[in-house]
Amino acid sequence: MPYDFFVAPFAEFEFMRRALAGALALALGAGPIGVFLMLRRMSLVGDAMAHAILPGAAVGFLLSGLNLFAMTAGGLIAGFVVALLTGLVARATELKEDAALATFYLLSLALGVTIVSVKGTNVDLLHVLFGNVLALDDQTLLLIAANASISLLVLALIYRPLVLECVDPGFMRSVSRAGGPAHLAFLALVVINLVSGFHALGTLLAVGIMMLPAAIGRFWARDITLMIAIATASGIAAGHVGVASGPAIILVAGALYVISLLFGRVGGLLRQLFPGRHLEA
Repeated sequence: MPYDFFVAPFAEFEFMRRALAGALALALGAGPIGVFLMLRRMSLVGDAMAHAILPGAAVGFLLSGLNLFAMTAGGLIAGFVVALLTGLVARATELKEDAALATFYLLSLALGVTIVSVKGTNVDLLHVLFGNVLALDDQTLLLIAANASISLLVLALIYRPLVLECVDPGFMRSVSRAGGPAHLAFLALVVINLVSGFHALGTLLAVGIMMLPAAIGRFWARDITLMIAIATASGIAAGHVGVASGPAIILVAGALYVISLLFGRVGGLLRQLFPGRHLEA
């Protein structure tokens, strides 16, 4: 029975192996990014940016159909433009950054859905919104793998300033000016991984492979490195079990999150209801 569920589909069908490879690459790239989004209290920023890439991908679709390069380039451009406009509005007006981002992401979502609806069919709209992990081709797999590799490499280079900013941002600003460039590089990694997730999971679910594994890791570890390892492993497990579709991957990750919420040793509900006995002198 375990063989029929976990091994046989991937041994028999090439499209299942492609889907599994794409899901594993997404987990490797997005898991660590999600942990830092959570620690920096930017979880909703990830969700907003996932919606922000939609109009760019939709314009690419309008010009070239379901063309990988056009939709990827459009998504990247749209993501960076929304991030830039959000920063400019927050600094030039009294509107806070979260409110500015919410405004732009709602406009982006509405614009993207409208563009796809005008030219495409309901099937095209569903493909853009929810992706199709079972239809990944060689080019898309290479793109996802390349983005994951770039993410891990850049994250390794900016790991120290990111950790310092999460732990003590005031100290980081007093000893180094690397915080600003590291933050910009981190935002670029967020957009890159959301574009990767968009091709497999769609714009609505792409952020799920980032944030759900990160939340799972938070319930099992306090150490950032261990948290990243658990988040990545959770994303890989969700991708393997739920690879039949994008929503299934997110649902499996959601089930792992509920288990962690109940039984996690760092803030899990049962641990809080029944704390262990403290040693007494």
